Formats: sequence, structure tokens, C-alpha cells
Amino acid sequence: MQPQTDFDAETLGEYYAAVDLGSNSFHMVVVHVANGSVQIIGKVKQKVRLAAGLDKDMVLSKEAMQRGWDCLQTFAERLQDIPASNIRIVATATLRLAVNAQTFIDKAEKILHH
Repeated sequence: MQPQTDFDAETLGEYYAAVDLGSNSFHMVVVHVANGSVQIIGKVKQKVRLAAGLDKDMVLSKEAMQRGWDCLQTFAERLQDIPASNIRIVATATLRLAVNAQTFIDKAEKILHH
């Protein structure tokens, strides 16, 4: 019997990630999908307190943004080998409400290469 030297995509599977930019914490889940099964490879949760940096005028503070970017830098290290098409990122209320959210998002996209 000869060893199998060619692997199809179904056997090797693919990696996927979901990132949730929450108002209090950022979460990331990485999974491996192969042969019809899903295996959680890793979960990360980091408190960033983004909402705490939102003032009465709905401006997100530089300090809160920096906490978020620092967290995303950690996430980026784990996401570097996953194709961008296999990564989904969602944001909750704070980034939808902040008048300067685009500033945060622009730098976040650069950090995550997404």
C-alpha cells in the first residue's frame, strides 16, 4: 500500500474565524472545518471597555480606541494564516453610535489586514 501523497481540500479542511467587537469585551473564535465536522481551535476574550470611552457627544476617546487596537493586534497574530474570506468581524452598539467610529475602523482594518 502506498502512502497518500495528495490531500484534497475536504481532508485538510479550512480554518475560519469570527471576531465580535463588543462594547465591553472583544471576542474571537477560530474553528477548523474538515470532513464535515467543526472543531473549535481557540477562543479569546479580552476586556477593552470600549463603551466606557464614549462621551455624552458620542465621541470615542483615544484611550478606548487604543485599548481596542491593542486587543486587535493580539487577534491579528492568530488570524494571520486564515484567508480574509474566512474571517467575519461584527461590531456592536458602541461602534455604531460613535461619531468617530470610522477612525477606529480604519486603523482596525490595517491591523487585521482585512
